[in-house]
Amino acid sequence: MRWKLAANLSLLFAPLPMLERIRAAAKAGFDGVEIQFPYDVPAAQLQAELSRYDMTMVLFNLPAGDLMQGGPGLAGAPGREAEFDQGLTLALDYAQVLRPQKVNVLPGRLAAGVDRATALTILAANLKNTAEVFAPLGIGVVCEAINRLDMPDFLLSGSDELAEMLERVDHPNLSAQLDFYHMARMGEHLPHSVQRLAGRIGHVQFADCPGRGAPGSGELDFAAALAALDSVGYDGWLAAEYRAEADDDLAWMETWRAAGWV
Repeated sequence: MRWKLAANLSLLFAPLPMLERIRAAAKAGFDGVEIQFPYDVPAAQLQAELSRYDMTMVLFNLPAGDLMQGGPGLAGAPGREAEFDQGLTLALDYAQVLRPQKVNVLPGRLAAGVDRATALTILAANLKNTAEVFAPLGIGVVCEAINRLDMPDFLLSGSDELAEMLERVDHPNLSAQLDFYHMARMGEHLPHSVQRLAGRIGHVQFADCPGRGAPGSGELDFAAALAALDSVGYDGWLAAEYRAEADDDLAWMETWRAAGWV
């Protein structure tokens, strides 16, 4: 089994300006990159650097409003449908230039005074619309569950909730973004998470747990998790989305290569 590795440039190589992180990722041996929110850098500049170093733009998120500042975000918040649509348009503009493999819709937090059923109905509608809009471009849409310890009141937090949303939307261009760290933080056994989402995993991110550091810094059994991915036929990317202690915190890559995982 062998998967391609992507570097999440929002967390890795963070001391460098964003454009320089692309070169750093290529030099480190990654095959591609992802960026949580690329919108502060013109798409043409990002694409020029990607082309220069023969790197793939694997994934970026749709705009999420105030989510990263503690708010509910856009995708499941009543009254923010127009703002979500504006973000979708911006993401489409970037996608036309960067041609990512996938775009990710973050469900967001439950807004104050809103019942969860209402929020999930809005989220499902936004996910379906996004999946339909990106399908003609050949760009897949994924949705991510995030643990409620790090982000309280998040709308989708485990593999069961994520699977239920995928089943509800039931669109061929929508799949799961499976983040090993977030599932482990919720107390899930990672092979169970993989099996629960089998056949519907569009993208995988990883960090060790606890701590969200590089593989080997915590307690996760990556061998078991990756064997589970192999058993269900996952053939997408593995994206490193961890908090690096230093720019050269990459010893795990040689271990993974020696194991034949990447």
